[in-house]
Amino acid sequence: MPISVAKEFRGPARRKKGKRLRNEPTHQAAVNRAPPSGAAAGFPPYRRPTRSRMPSSSGYLVAAAAAAAALFFILWWMLLSGGDEAPWVPAGLAASVVMLVAVSAREVIMRRAWTRRLLEHNGHDERSRAPQRRSSAEAGLRSPDVHAAVLRTLQKQSTAANAPGALPEAHLEAYHLCQSYLANSDETLNSARLHTEVRLALRTGQERVRALQKHHLLNWAKGASQGLTHEAQQKVRVSDKIEMAMRALDCIDSALKVYPDETDLNDSGKAVREYMVSVKVAHWVELAERAAFKGHYRRAIDRYRDALFYLTRGSVDELNRAATADKIGRAIELLRAKLKTDKNSRDKEFAQAVENGEEESKHAGATMPEV
Repeated sequence: MPISVAKEFRGPARRKKGKRLRNEPTHQAAVNRAPPSGAAAGFPPYRRPTRSRMPSSSGYLVAAAAAAAALFFILWWMLLSGGDEAPWVPAGLAASVVMLVAVSAREVIMRRAWTRRLLEHNGHDERSRAPQRRSSAEAGLRSPDVHAAVLRTLQKQSTAANAPGALPEAHLEAYHLCQSYLANSDETLNSARLHTEVRLALRTGQERVRALQKHHLLNWAKGASQGLTHEAQQKVRVSDKIEMAMRALDCIDSALKVYPDETDLNDSGKAVREYMVSVKVAHWVELAERAAFKGHYRRAIDRYRDALFYLTRGSVDELNRAATADKIGRAIELLRAKLKTDKNSRDKEFAQAVENGEEESKHAGATMPEV
């Protein structure tokens, strides 16, 4: 008899001699005392999934009613202590206002609570599904048929993006598809259990997709920047022009982060920056010309100096910079000459007015009769 089974029959409850003891078989007792299969295999014990608490509308209303009641009694006591004859009237009005505000804001607050709960739930689902999607993508690329189908899909997307009249967003979508393919193929190539034929096919496909990726990213940056620059030229206000040009420059800079040595991208970025400088310089030159037309020469000179400031600080071609600076310098010298001429004329007019006044006073003194 096993020791564990024999211990169960020790003590005062032992049966009389001569009667047969009915014991469990050894293997059955071991099964009854064995831990669950999951714990024996090393898995963590089963736990119920935690449920996120649902936002309660009734709880919100109860809390609002409690706050209104507390406010009512506090105001009623304060007014009663102050000697008010009808303290319940203003206290009731204040509590009613609190309830009305709480009821009117209930929909907004509950909607935000539900939105927050749904976002958390969707984020948890996405995190749980991400490893499954990654493993399925790796398993799919290991199959030659699936790999060929993926390449055909990429080629169709590339052809649609290269079609005449296609928007720059089509190139961007094709670029993202190429990026996803390269990421999945890299993960598949890192696996040890992969046939040589599949590995060669994946490397060949990566070379093709890298060429497509570069092509579509460059075309997207070019098309998006040209469209935004053209839209900036149609704007009236200087701030709108600068904003659209900055968006075009952001598109080019995002492509330069991937391909920093691309000549076309660098040239496009330089052209957009020169356009921004030209917009600022033209704006201040226009203000200077308006001031000069109105006779405010000093103000016009200050506006021309502002134009020179943006011209020297911006990235402009040296020939254009020199020509524009020379033109602005001649305009400033002309305004200074006009300012000097006007000052001399005003001085002459003032001196002549003073002389005329002295002559008139002398003449008046000579002709004044003696008293």
